[in-house]
Amino acid sequence: MKRTSVASAAVVIVFAVVVVRLLARSFAWPLVHDAPVMHYVAWRIGEGAVPYRDLFDMNVPGTYLLHLAALRVLGAGDGGWRAFDLAWLAATTVLLAVFARPWGALPAVGAALCFAAYHLAGGAWNAGQRDFLLCPFLIAGALGVAVWAERPGGDGHRSLQLAGLAVGAGITIKPHAAALAVALAFVVGMTAVRNGGSTTAALASFLLSAALAPAAMILWIGSLGGLRAWRDIVTQYLIPLYSRLGRAEPWTVDRWHLWVPLGAAVVISLMSALSERRLAMRRALATLGVGYGALHFLAQGKHWEYHLYPLAAFAALLAFAELDVLARTRRLPAAALGLVLATLALVLSAKGAEASASAWPLEKVRRADAVARDLTPLLRAGDTVQVLDTTDGGLHALLRLHVRQPTRFLYDFQFFHDTATPVVRALRAELLHDLRAHPPRAIVVFERGWPRGGYERLETFPDLVAFLDEAYRPAARGNGYVVHARRHNP
Repeated sequence: MKRTSVASAAVVIVFAVVVVRLLARSFAWPLVHDAPVMHYVAWRIGEGAVPYRDLFDMNVPGTYLLHLAALRVLGAGDGGWRAFDLAWLAATTVLLAVFARPWGALPAVGAALCFAAYHLAGGAWNAGQRDFLLCPFLIAGALGVAVWAERPGGDGHRSLQLAGLAVGAGITIKPHAAALAVALAFVVGMTAVRNGGSTTAALASFLLSAALAPAAMILWIGSLGGLRAWRDIVTQYLIPLYSRLGRAEPWTVDRWHLWVPLGAAVVISLMSALSERRLAMRRALATLGVGYGALHFLAQGKHWEYHLYPLAAFAALLAFAELDVLARTRRLPAAALGLVLATLALVLSAKGAEASASAWPLEKVRRADAVARDLTPLLRAGDTVQVLDTTDGGLHALLRLHVRQPTRFLYDFQFFHDTATPVVRALRAELLHDLRAHPPRAIVVFERGWPRGGYERLETFPDLVAFLDEAYRPAARGNGYVVHARRHNP
């Protein structure tokens, strides 16, 4: 091998070492943050609850089905969730490697290891996040279009159909994936025109396949009787109110220093490909994916770290796309690319060490344990408990105890913003009506509100405070929560 090829292989080896190190640290990750909430929703659906009608949530149904499958196969424990998360990561990295394989073994392995390191550096709270679950569907969609474009007429439209199915499945996890579906459809149409094939047939194969999974989800929710409630949540709450809640400044990027070397690697690779006119289909689709990933992050507006997953997946492809070519032909750009990639590996390693040492995920797990212990002596068979929480462990405790809530409200933040609007007033009235109609054995109030506020947020909901004072008494107080038990004669 040339000296530059040895250096490129060394970069990939550095990523491999980082991945092994981070993987070993990740085995102890607990089920925490958003994952227990989705597990609780999946458990309730498995017990007969209807999404949206019986469970007030803003997610789309594909997420519920994935968590339901994880619960049924692997259980609700930490070990089962680690197994699911690592299996999903393995599937994603295999798809990345297959996508990058025509560029050489080093780019294929490097892209896969880069994304694996990115995920494992994120910490326990990123395990199984919806945007992470979305990634293999996005990569598979782009890969299917690439295979079809590279073999015009070679497999008919089978690859297009598989691509459409993959992106459509992604839409059932995050509807933002529809933007990539539109972009891929444009590529399909332009490629069909260039190759002299039937544009209508190609687009029909892709778009009809992409519509199958979303249509199936709509039919499923409709058959359960939750379609109207879903529509109301989306049109009356999600779009006009929730979409504006907790938005970050446009320039805010979590862990921005990580994106300096990753962005530099993408720029070097793109400049190399453009200068040599190597922007063929796979590089073009990876570039399109980077554009979609940036849009995916910016459109959601909250700038949470896990919203960057699609961008990271496609950026990993481009970052390593030119590694083999530059190693053989252009020593100076190859050295620059190797340097920024090695820097990226070290930054990811440091980020992973920091995430592993972070105390707050374990604090949430301990809080869920404490809430479960405080509730256990209060409960009898068939009792319900209402939690006023977001992701601080309330639903995690109920999942462990297999206890339902008397209302459909999984979170409490929707009661404490835009309180003058008819929608929020109606949600408040529904909560109080259901609490009075079916008084729970206990109501657990968590200190930390989202996106802001503490216990004092209840003061803006005087009818709820009056209900608590009249019918409940403080029974236990822990770190970040208060358990209110129902009086014997409320």
